[in-house]
Amino acid sequence: MLLSSISIVSSSASSSAVSMITVPGLPQYGAAVVVGLIALLSLKVILSASGKWSKNLSSSFNAAILPLLFSFVAILYFKVTMII
Repeated sequence: MLLSSISIVSSSASSSAVSMITVPGLPQYGAAVVVGLIALLSLKVILSASGKWSKNLSSSFNAAILPLLFSFVAILYFKVTMII
């Protein structure tokens, strides 16, 4: 019985230490946002040079790019404030 109570105490102590270090918010998805933004911007440039480009396609890409761009700016702001 004593062994199980020691393991419960040690696991709760380690989980609270991890949660104190981990910062919630956008930076945990930063890599996915950057990769998605680069992919969409690349596709937009490639498709705009082709014959398949239209106003509807442009507005669709803008609708997908703008939220990722805002997230990217928020992540940059967060990272800069963490350094300062």
